[in-house]
Amino acid sequence: MTISSKSAVALLVAFLVTLYSSEACAGKRIGVLLFSSENRYQEAFLGFKDAMKQAGFGEPETTYVVENANANKATAVKLVQKLAESKFDLYFTTGTSATLALSKAIKEKPIVFSVVYDPVKSGIAKSWRSSGNNTTGTSTIVPMSAVLDTLKLLKDVKRLAVLYSPGELNSSCLLKDLMEVQRSPAIKVLPVPMTKEEDFTYTLSEVMRTADAVYVTGSNFVDGRISDIVASANKYRTVTITHLEDLVEKGVLLGVTSDSYQIGRQAGEKAAKILKGAKPASIPIETAKKIVVILNQKSAQAIQITIPPKLAEIVGRKIQ
Repeated sequence: MTISSKSAVALLVAFLVTLYSSEACAGKRIGVLLFSSENRYQEAFLGFKDAMKQAGFGEPETTYVVENANANKATAVKLVQKLAESKFDLYFTTGTSATLALSKAIKEKPIVFSVVYDPVKSGIAKSWRSSGNNTTGTSTIVPMSAVLDTLKLLKDVKRLAVLYSPGELNSSCLLKDLMEVQRSPAIKVLPVPMTKEEDFTYTLSEVMRTADAVYVTGSNFVDGRISDIVASANKYRTVTITHLEDLVEKGVLLGVTSDSYQIGRQAGEKAAKILKGAKPASIPIETAKKIVVILNQKSAQAIQITIPPKLAEIVGRKIQ
């Protein structure tokens, strides 16, 4: 074969690869189910779309049909039925409740999720290495040891109360993780179930009055009353901590968090691989590549606490 012939073959191969790649990226329809309009879900979706665009799946060639359950599980189930009846190449979900509902109804098409605390313990996937099914995605989970180590830099905590909702998987899984790493007798994790509206005010006051610090989980019940939780913490000058960045934005003092936009991007990268031929079960589920410590300075002033230098050094983001 002559040099010119080799060049011609190389050009033909390059053309065919480009043509195949263009065809693979063209005309894709993505069904999206957001559990609510919380910032963490919106940021994850933005990161997802940005990563998809970078991989060649940009709008308007790629179409997104977005549904929002507005933090209502019953609504999520209805929207799942609606999405299942339409033809999509791939589904993207945010939140454990939305992902669970969709993964139970759709078994054939790929599902990529984000902002799910523990997809294995919640039953979405069989393992972190391989879901064993048509799902993959990213998780908001952070090592609870890192949370407790960060909290220790702020205050000598003996009693850590955890506001959680027993009926919500994310909330219950987080409590279990905390219980597993608590360093007894140095620190005692105290579960505080929050399910009844009529008991909320009294329970909250007692918790804030007696605990050294309070962990705010991401349950729907707790999220919906975050302003009351922050007000009570300020009244009793109680330290609050969470793993969710948007709760820090709403007044929780300290966050040891994943970056919602970044884990959304990571999910988008996985989706692009799937649309190019990879199987969801072949793509491991990931946590955030970087943990960020967030401080709400307004809340620090409200409870009149001084931030120690060692903690100040590792704060990656401050909310005024």
